[in-house]
Amino acid sequence: MDNRNCKRYRDEINKMELTLPAISVNEGMARAAVAAFCAQLSPSPTDLADIKCAVSEAVTNCIVHAYKHKKGNFYITVNLYSDKTVRIEVLDKGCGIADVRRAREPLFTTDAAGERSGMGFTVMENFMDRLTVSSREGKGTLVVLTKRLGRKTAEEE
Repeated sequence: MDNRNCKRYRDEINKMELTLPAISVNEGMARAAVAAFCAQLSPSPTDLADIKCAVSEAVTNCIVHAYKHKKGNFYITVNLYSDKTVRIEVLDKGCGIADVRRAREPLFTTDAAGERSGMGFTVMENFMDRLTVSSREGKGTLVVLTKRLGRKTAEEE
């Protein structure tokens, strides 16, 4: 999905692409790499923590659900914009999600063992300004996280 031609994305100032195997030890690496890259926009500690948490959830979904015990990679693209907007894409080429709308419902999980809470998309949505999820069964899933840095929360106003 390429949005560089959209008017609001023309002011890109930097971009990072990262590919890692979908194994649990790489969740922390992805989270740290995205946070370090975003640091050049001088985010508040709260903004940085929000980004790290959302990326962690998106990557964990890839690691746990995308490949169903097969090997695969996840791909992260981070775009930084002059208006202090961060756009993060987390892509896998795994099994896909049969029903994205249902998967985004709080507490929904396909984990029969009950080890997963079903709150991953809810957490991402609450920490970012915008979350989009597109998926095709057998082809993979793309999660796009967008956040404008420096916005005040209701508690801060």
